[in-house]
Parts: sequence; structure tokens; C-alpha cells
Amino acid sequence: MSLWTRSRQLPNTDKATTEEGLTPDGPPEHSTDETTAGQNAAASDGTAVREEAGAGDATSGEPDEAVTGSGWRDQHPAAARVVARVTTALAAVLVLFALLLPNELSRLTPSAFARIPVEGIFGAAVLLVLPPRARRVVAVLFGVLLGLLTILNFLDMGFYSALDRPFDPVLDWILFDDAGAFLRDSVGEAGAIGAVIGVVVLVLALLLLMTLAVVRLSRLMVGHSTAATRTTVVLATAWITCVALGVQIAGVPVAARSTATLVQDRARQVHAGLKDEREFAKEAAVDDFRDTPADRLLTGLRGKDVIFAFIESYGRSAVQDPAMASQVGAVLADGNSRLRAAGFSSRSAFLTSPTAGGGSWLAHSTLMSGLWIKNQERYTSVTSSDRLSLTGAFQRANAWRTVGIMPGVTRAWPEGRFYGLSNIYDSRHLGYNGPNFSWAPVPDQYSLSAFERLENGKPGRGPLMAEIILVSSHNPWAPIPKMIGWDELGDGSVYDAINKAGKDPKEVWKDPSQVRTEYRRSIEYSLNSLISYVEKYGDKNTVLVFLGDHQPAPIVTGDNAGRDVPIAIVAHDPAVLDRISGWGWHDGLKPGPKAPVWRMDTFRDRFLNAYGPQPGPTPPPPTRQR
Repeated sequence: MSLWTRSRQLPNTDKATTEEGLTPDGPPEHSTDETTAGQNAAASDGTAVREEAGAGDATSGEPDEAVTGSGWRDQHPAAARVVARVTTALAAVLVLFALLLPNELSRLTPSAFARIPVEGIFGAAVLLVLPPRARRVVAVLFGVLLGLLTILNFLDMGFYSALDRPFDPVLDWILFDDAGAFLRDSVGEAGAIGAVIGVVVLVLALLLLMTLAVVRLSRLMVGHSTAATRTTVVLATAWITCVALGVQIAGVPVAARSTATLVQDRARQVHAGLKDEREFAKEAAVDDFRDTPADRLLTGLRGKDVIFAFIESYGRSAVQDPAMASQVGAVLADGNSRLRAAGFSSRSAFLTSPTAGGGSWLAHSTLMSGLWIKNQERYTSVTSSDRLSLTGAFQRANAWRTVGIMPGVTRAWPEGRFYGLSNIYDSRHLGYNGPNFSWAPVPDQYSLSAFERLENGKPGRGPLMAEIILVSSHNPWAPIPKMIGWDELGDGSVYDAINKAGKDPKEVWKDPSQVRTEYRRSIEYSLNSLISYVEKYGDKNTVLVFLGDHQPAPIVTGDNAGRDVPIAIVAHDPAVLDRISGWGWHDGLKPGPKAPVWRMDTFRDRFLNAYGPQPGPTPPPPTRQR
């Protein structure tokens, strides 16, 4: 309520009023009985309309209008009363929405909002007993806090939808930079800037509106303190009763305490995030291969060309979900036949990734470092350390030229030093002059063709170790390239027509079933590219290790799909697969439902042991960590 409104003389001075906010030095508020009597009197001359319609708003009218009674509210009292009641109702709805809002889209159901929030009862009780000045301050603080918690709930919804986990308020801020890069690559600079501006405006608007709503409701409660007190007691009794009886609606408890639970969870998460850095430093300091001499590293692969290939978003769902397993399985079965005809054999299993839906770099660094890289802080720590990576072991052995084909890298990538790669070919160095396929800067078949042209196909070269990232199966999975003749690729200009004929991602994402279909098709394309490459260019010295980095987003997999990804080793020389005969992996490119499942961070040590001077024993699989 503005100072002017609080101090103005009312038109009918012989009637008592209950104007809530006196000047800071004014007399104390009326008692409940006095307040009620004042409200009844004010209602008869229209002053209650002014108060309910927004008393305290410094912009509610000019001073002259307030004095003369010629303001809009005085001229249209009935309309002002309606506006006031609608505004109050909207404020109540907004606050209840914030108190009851779940943090996962799957829980966003009507029953979620048919509950009694204990935080609202507690807040109402606090506001009712506070003196005027303290009440105003606390109401503002409550509004801001409720706005921030609502924003946190929305962030959780996004993270659960994309990464199958909640937002981490300590470690996840850096991911917004990656999200901005994804937007720029997908929709262009202008679209990304527009999206950022829109988000900022929405955040500020939500904080402001939530604060105004809580302040308005606090004034209304004090203005009707008797009714507000009784209602608060009734709701508190109902909440306690529902807790005691376990009352539910559609499986959702009526007695809600989701906001308090969210605050507690976040407090524990912040504490765990701060503690994790110290624990990880101790874990990373232990490395069984730190001091292994070069001549004792990877002796079982000397003379071989070893390729580690990651297929973006290639998860267990792709090979076991009934909606896509038959089609992807057919590609893998055909690949088995073709590779066997070319003299290759394969073994496959599953690894559990530290991430899902996104964060590919966390999976890459987990496989290569032998450490569980579950967040950005761990990634930054390990990639700036001197820990021996799996690819770095090939470099230290000094028996391979080590290269990286990184089509998804579009700018400086200092982390490449950690992976022990002598030469890195990013999207700017592959000779590609075709179009982007949404986020994917280079089609997979072209990336493999560039590897052949730049490294593998060079005459007289020595053994190679290559890390290749295949990105065509990256979200949003439209448009998708198609396989063409290897001799037709040229500089990539041939993809212009293919790109234009592809599907628009905005149209695809209107229908979840289309999203799943296009995801499956993108995985089929990536697998076909890799299988075809080995079939055409592989020889007796070729060894291929290929795997997924993580499961796709929950829109494809559904909820609780797990984090397992397929992995396969393909080799022409039978001795290579003999080295891992004790692993219990399944024959072929497609692991069966009962294939072994290891945590991804165990692979480095197992691989280095298997292909060291003497194959090491196979330790029992560790307990999974999510």
C-alpha cells in the first residue's frame, strides 16, 4: 500500500476502516474484532473495494484522483470489485501451483494439485502472527523463495527429460554454456539469443509475480484475520489427519510436503557436491598403470590398427525396446553376416554409463580414465590431470600413431591432451563442405571416409590408434543422412540434397512416436556407416571397439530405462578375441538380455590387463553406481 493511500482522508470519515498498513510510526493494527467491524463499515462505502483491489500499489492512481475520488475504482466500483477478486484468486492459484508443482513431467497430473501443502499452512501461520513491518519483509522473502523453488522445479523437469536426473545447483551451471552452444548449432545465433532472452524474461516475471502474489495474500489474511486463522487451523488439522490415515488421490498423498522435501534434497545435494571434490581427488590418485613401463603396455595388440568408436545415444533401448529392437537387431544381424564374410568375428556386452540423455563427454572420459566421471567438476579435474587414459596408453607405448576424429568439436579443445592424441581432426579439419544435419556438423559416413583419406589409407604408414566420435545419432535426430557410395562422398556437397529432403526436427518433435522412430533410424544409419567402413576398408590388422556413450532422452526410452549401453569388439585376428575369452561376452554385435553388464569405469583396467604381457584375471563386476 502506498504511503499516499495509507495517509489519505477517506470520503466518509465517520465510518471506521481497517486499512492494514499504517505509516511505520503509526499506531498498532486493530484487534480482530475491530478489524472485522471496520471492514463491515468500509464495505458499505466502497473503501473495501479500494483495499482489495490493490491497496499498497504505488502506481494505483495519481494523488489528485485519490483525494477527489475520481479514480477508476471510484468511477467503476463494480468492475473494480471484480478485478480485485479475480486478481486475488489468481494470486492464490499461483502460490498453490508453486507449492504443489512436482519436479518431474511424469508426475505433472491433476491429482498432484489436489493436495494440501503443509508449507502453505506454515507460511500462513507465520504471517498471521508477525507485526506489520516484519510481516511485509517476510512476505517478500517468502515470495522470492517460492519463485526460486518454482524455477528449480522447472530446471529439474528439463534435466529429468534430457539427462534423466535432477539439476545440481552446485555443479551444473556450466552446462548452460553447452546448452547455448547446442541452440546455436541447431537453430542459429538469432534463435539462440531469442531463446535466452525469453528465458530471462520469464524468470524475472515469475519472481516478481510470485512475490506480489504472496504479499497480496498476506494482506488479505490480516484483513480477515479471524477467518484466516480458522481456515489455517482447519487445514492443519486436515493435513495431520491425512498423514495419519495415509489418504491418497490416484496414488498421490493428499498431505503434501513436496516443497520442504525439495529444499531438504537440495541441501543434501549441495553438501554432497562440495564433498565430492575431495573424495574424487583421493580416488583419482590411485592408478595401477601410472608407472607401467612402455614396453609392457598393450603388448597383445602390437602391430594392430585399433579404433575406439563412440556412437552417440546408442543405448540398451535401441537393441531391447520392442518398439525398435527388431529393426536395429536386423541391422546388427546383417552386419554380423557381412563382417564374417570379410573374415571378422565379434563379441559384445553392456557397460553402464555415468550419464543418460546427454553429457557424452562424461561417458568418454569415464571409459578412457577408468574413473566414474559423473559430473562436470570431475571431468574438469581428470582431463587436467596426468592420469593415464586408455588412448594415452597407446601413445605412451610408442608403438602407434594416435589420432582423433572429432566432428562434434567446433572450437578449441584443450582436453584433447588428456586423451594422448597426437593429431586431432575436428569439424574444421575434415574437408567437409556440406550442410549440418541439425546439431551434427558432419555425417558419420563422411567422418569415417575422412579418417580413411587422412590417416588409415595412407601408404607405408605404421600402426594407428584412433578415437572416432560418430554424431549423426545426436538429438534431435532429424534430418538424418543416408548411406551413399563411398566413392560418391567427395567434399560433402552431395549432402545438400539429402539434407533438404530430410524431415524438419520441429515437426518431428511434435509427436513422441515420430521422435522414437527417427532416433531408431539415426542409430541404424550410424551402425550401417561403421559396419560398411570395416567391411570395405578393414584388413587383418583391424581391431574395432565400438559402443554407445549413453541412453537417449526419456522421450525415447520412457522412465527408468537404466543407463546401459552396448559395446562390441570386432577383430580379424582370432588371437585378439581369445584374449577376452574369460570375459563371458556374447558372440556377435548384439548383446543378449543376459550379457554381462560392467560399469563403464572398469573397462580401462580390464582392457589393459587383457592386452598386457599376460592377460590378467577377470575381477567380479562391481556394484553399480547411479
